[in-house]
Amino acid sequence: MTVDLLLGLQWGDEGKGKIVDVLTSKYDIIARFQGGPNAGHTLEFDGIKHVLRTIPSGIFHKTAVNIIGNGVVIDPVVFQKELEGLEKFNMDIKSKLLISRKAHLILPTHRLLDAASETAKGKAKIGSTLKGIGPTYMDKTGRNGIRVGDIELTDFKERYRALADKHEAMISFYDVDMQYNLQEMETEFFEAIEVLKSLQFIDSEEYLNSAMKAGKSILAEGAQGSLLDIDFGTYPFVTSSNTTAAGACTGLGIAPNKVKDVFGIFKAYTTRVGSGPFPTELFDEDGQTMAKVGNEFGSVTGRARRCGWLDLVALKYAVQVNGVTQLYMMKGDVLSGFDTLRVCTGYKYKGDIINHLPYNIEEENVTPVYVEKKGWKADLTGMTKYDELPAELKEYVEFIEKEVGVPIKVISVGPDRTQTIMK
Repeated sequence: MTVDLLLGLQWGDEGKGKIVDVLTSKYDIIARFQGGPNAGHTLEFDGIKHVLRTIPSGIFHKTAVNIIGNGVVIDPVVFQKELEGLEKFNMDIKSKLLISRKAHLILPTHRLLDAASETAKGKAKIGSTLKGIGPTYMDKTGRNGIRVGDIELTDFKERYRALADKHEAMISFYDVDMQYNLQEMETEFFEAIEVLKSLQFIDSEEYLNSAMKAGKSILAEGAQGSLLDIDFGTYPFVTSSNTTAAGACTGLGIAPNKVKDVFGIFKAYTTRVGSGPFPTELFDEDGQTMAKVGNEFGSVTGRARRCGWLDLVALKYAVQVNGVTQLYMMKGDVLSGFDTLRVCTGYKYKGDIINHLPYNIEEENVTPVYVEKKGWKADLTGMTKYDELPAELKEYVEFIEKEVGVPIKVISVGPDRTQTIMK
């Protein structure tokens, strides 16, 4: 069997959690391949809103096995709280949730380092979520990290102490005033480690490749969005892992020739959290309306999301980098009520009109070039078939398909799993 990938094509918050939840019934295994608890995958069904941070979004389906891959970084404290939030659903977590021994652990001192580094940057800060993600990936690439498999070793606490002491020495180099109680943080950390030890640890690359040979179907789930990729995103305002399709291979141990379909998720407009360039950002009433109707606040951080028109230059770039085979458009219902929609189809860049994403898209370098499309007034939230959608929305969908060159297979018209129209 092959593996299908599902990932975001913008700056995150595209609605990946809902779509994984919708698709899960078709797969035996859901595997998360990168990122950490800075992710916030929101699922809504039966009138209840669920936010998952580390656990794959297939956890609510009875038959799916959920795997946290080697490319993920895990904060045991956050993970414990996430597990506690699932207790009321009476799930058999121990058989449904498997963790790669090669996944790295976020230590309390990683969070402290993150805060110290971001504070020291002042106005130049990159908008970190302060979850310790960056410092953990730095230790990973610096060959200093502690992995889940290390918990099973007899010298785990010695390994922990050596790295935590190193981190404290590094924190002292930052000229910032930080008050913290590490002993208290460590007590909480080691309690959470004991909870983590109650779950199944696996050699995930062996598990997944054996599953493929046995004919199991696998959906690989990404976090954040393609424009936050450490290599291909709007650097340095990016995350610390590879959020693109290539990250699924390195984050799960799957060969590239095993990847079949790549499902790319995007919003009908564009949002961004934190700092960084955003060519189509709106500062007017239209932007405020998008934010209000779309409830554009981070599911984990609570931070307000910046809103703007759909950027097809950036979307085509993400489709190209990921090899997307199917598009899923989210939050089409949020655009209901606009008389006119604007879509960015190119940039004015150094005196020329270009339609590719250049090295630098800061506002002093690029100006978006727009085309206008007629809006629609209809309330989409109760619609269940593509034929029911207003003609203007269908035209919007077809325009995007033609520009990007990939079919839109799903249109989401609300947050609930039932508000999903297959085209």
